[in-house]
Amino acid sequence: HFFICTSVQAFKGMHTSISEILKEKSLKPSRRSLPCLAQSQTHPINLNHFLSVPLSPEPKPEVADLSQSISTSCSLLPPQTGQSTDRNFQAGKNPADSSGLFFRDGKKRIDYILVYKKSSPQVEKRCTFEKNLRAEGLMLEKEPSLTNNDIMFVKVHAPWDTLCKYAEQMNIRMPFRKKCYFTDWKSKTLGRCRQIKSWLPRNPMKLDKEALPDLEETDCYTAPFSRARMHHFTINNRETFFSNSTRSRIVHHVLQRTKYEDGKSKMEKLNISCNVAIFLSYQGGYKSRHPIKTHGAQNHRHLLYERWARWGIWYKYQPLDLIRRYFGEKIGLYFAWLGWYTGMLIPAALVGVFVFLYGLFTMDSSQVSKEICEDNTTVMCPMCEETCEPWRLSDSCVYAKVTYLFDNGGTVFFAIFMAIWATVFLEFWKRRRAELTYDWDLIDWEEEEEELRPQFEAKYSRVERVNPISGKPEPFQPFSDKLSRLMVSVSGIFFMISLVLTAVFAVVVFRLIAMEKFASFNWHFVKKNWQFATSGTGVCINFMIIMSLNVVYEKVAYLLTNLEHPRTESEWENSFALKMFLFQFVNLNSSTFYIAFFLGRFAGRPGKYNKLFNRWRLEECHPSGCLIDLCLQMGVIMFFKQIWNNFMELGYPLLQNWWSRRKIKKGGGGGQNVENKTQLPLWEKDWNLQPMNAHGLVDEYLEMVLQFGFTTIFVAAFPLAPLLALLNNIIEIRLDAYKFVTQWRRPMPARATDIGIWHGILEGIGVLAVITNAFVIAITSDYIPRFVYAFKYGPCMDKGHHHQNECLRGYMNSSLSVFDMGDLKNGSQSRYCRYRDYRAPPWSPVPYEFTLQFWHVLAARLAFIIVFEHLVFGIKSFIAYLIPDMPKDLCDRMRREKYLMQEMMYEAELEHLQKERKKNGRRYHHEWP
Repeated sequence: HFFICTSVQAFKGMHTSISEILKEKSLKPSRRSLPCLAQSQTHPINLNHFLSVPLSPEPKPEVADLSQSISTSCSLLPPQTGQSTDRNFQAGKNPADSSGLFFRDGKKRIDYILVYKKSSPQVEKRCTFEKNLRAEGLMLEKEPSLTNNDIMFVKVHAPWDTLCKYAEQMNIRMPFRKKCYFTDWKSKTLGRCRQIKSWLPRNPMKLDKEALPDLEETDCYTAPFSRARMHHFTINNRETFFSNSTRSRIVHHVLQRTKYEDGKSKMEKLNISCNVAIFLSYQGGYKSRHPIKTHGAQNHRHLLYERWARWGIWYKYQPLDLIRRYFGEKIGLYFAWLGWYTGMLIPAALVGVFVFLYGLFTMDSSQVSKEICEDNTTVMCPMCEETCEPWRLSDSCVYAKVTYLFDNGGTVFFAIFMAIWATVFLEFWKRRRAELTYDWDLIDWEEEEEELRPQFEAKYSRVERVNPISGKPEPFQPFSDKLSRLMVSVSGIFFMISLVLTAVFAVVVFRLIAMEKFASFNWHFVKKNWQFATSGTGVCINFMIIMSLNVVYEKVAYLLTNLEHPRTESEWENSFALKMFLFQFVNLNSSTFYIAFFLGRFAGRPGKYNKLFNRWRLEECHPSGCLIDLCLQMGVIMFFKQIWNNFMELGYPLLQNWWSRRKIKKGGGGGQNVENKTQLPLWEKDWNLQPMNAHGLVDEYLEMVLQFGFTTIFVAAFPLAPLLALLNNIIEIRLDAYKFVTQWRRPMPARATDIGIWHGILEGIGVLAVITNAFVIAITSDYIPRFVYAFKYGPCMDKGHHHQNECLRGYMNSSLSVFDMGDLKNGSQSRYCRYRDYRAPPWSPVPYEFTLQFWHVLAARLAFIIVFEHLVFGIKSFIAYLIPDMPKDLCDRMRREKYLMQEMMYEAELEHLQKERKKNGRRYHHEWP
């Protein structure tokens, strides 16, 4: 996205003027940093109406605006609905047209909307709050609701002087000069590569530049805004110099820190008691009667809907620059990460499908499955001691074939591949994040001191200490208070985790009871497939418990986080996100860990089974292993949870918005009956939308991070998990986009340099995935027992390893032990039955003791865990070392930009002083005065 400046020779001399370079041919606009030029020639036709305003000083209030000043003053009796509405129609303006983006004068842009109820008793607080807002430099204008007589809207506008003052206080970086780059061999090589690439067929995933123009941006340098050095910055148009997201951040900062009581400042969250809501207004609707190809975009929201949120463009790349410019860097970074994660899932899904197809095509040739399906003589021991009867090994033929789909020779390879994939994904995301941080001009911002939360200031306003960074006094939380609150929070976390484990224990008890009931069922089909029935019902009940507990966890995590009183917003989000992840992770995976590592490990043997509460016999594994139970658990939870999440994200807001429209048509709020929604002004349309989740993007990240855990932690047992995740994410991107653009109120733009604590959580999941997959292959899967038998006990023991099926002949007979049923029921039966274990037969000198093969298998399992973990961790560390966190060319560009910024600031100051000297009639100098 960078273009090369034509004059390079100007940089050869140390004393060469940088301003000469800037007078060369202007660079083409590109998506980089904040707005540099006021108007772009590539704007859609209809956008020029909103963005192109002539450069002029901020209009001052005159006598003609007396009615407006009266309407903005706070009074105990709000203005009547009919008066202000009639005033708009008398002026020939429909509240629903484009003029709804401005005050009644058609000049002042609406930056924020405050909503309050006329019947609210907090009249004095609201009056004080509005008076203090005007004292801070904001302009207010009231507008009654057309659908509810009790609702009043207060439109907020930030004048130029107010924007400049707070932009300087907040150290907002603004553009001041275009960028120039020197030509080197690498740039020339890349230029030739681009020419060759232009000959290739067009990539259908890319968006057309004509359909998505560069809005309000060019390639330029930025610096912290300063009113004293305003002449340094490129201010072609005061109305568009500060972008929509920047204006919103400034106004949000003022609203958040304006007191609503006289005297001592008492700060609370934005939705204070005297207002119903505070939200941003969209810059118009997202639909148009005319096609965008012929008439252009109506506004940025319409452009986002057509080029991002529509389902018909699910295969296209996301317009990240436009998303960031409209919704802020924080939301833009989320969609950048989600798109990167989805793209990286493609190779993982392909390899997983190949592994699954390998198991499908070789299922009939599996020696283990053949022995199970063809063995009609082996009698298996009863699954319960009273009503159950012995059964044939061949009855579990289907179960054995399905198990082979997920437990075959490709399991180990896929587990190693996914561990490496997780490392590559995280390492390359660091590089991608560095590029976005540079392109979005967030590198210097991430080093700035973050502002305190208003709740923290209100709580600890009496205790202050000097900030070691800024040298100014600020509220301080004593260590004893912080420690006590942290201990209470940790105790709450452990209590909720214990509640999850209790729920898992209840599901285990249910499985034990259901196992006996299904094994003795009168229906032959259920009795024959009792293990499927037990696992299926257990998984469904566990899923319902999981979803019911999620609501409780969210509320508890919110209360515990507020109890800690985090210092900044990022600390609050990180604390809340960590609690939600711990709760949800334990809730979703506790039953999965039980099936993977505990199911069938402590069941005992026939004649000496271990029982829970001396009543229910512990569940056993199938003769072909417990892996199919783990696959069923993962598949059901992952599939149904994704469906439920998608419904709650889109279906619930759709129902809520439909209900709001229905109430408006019926005039439920006491206002006018509005048959057509287009008659409503823009701010009222936005008010009827659903507010964004109070937790911000925590729920969005949490859903994807939990999915990442399912995709990597137990991927050895379920190779189709990456494919399900890929299909879900393709839908998730457009679903979230549609939700942000059409169903939610516009969120407050916020800045961020990374995904926060979620990156550390992803790295922790990657480490846990290596350990878990090693144990799944070694303990849950039958890979190690088959491997030991093939090389130590099978027919290939002395001949060397030839073909897998030949070396596994007799494996099932070797893995089943013998039990004398005559030992039961006082010797009334004398026939033998088989069970899954490595124990000595009853006629042995030491009956039912572990055989040597058991200890060989155990040693091989432990050795495999150690070798697998060291091998994979070594590969992960080597890959992380090979992939630097920041590309070298990006480091060079950053260093050169820092150098040129210093030179340009020097030149700009020199030119300004020379103009001042010339204006005052002094001598013109070419050196620093």
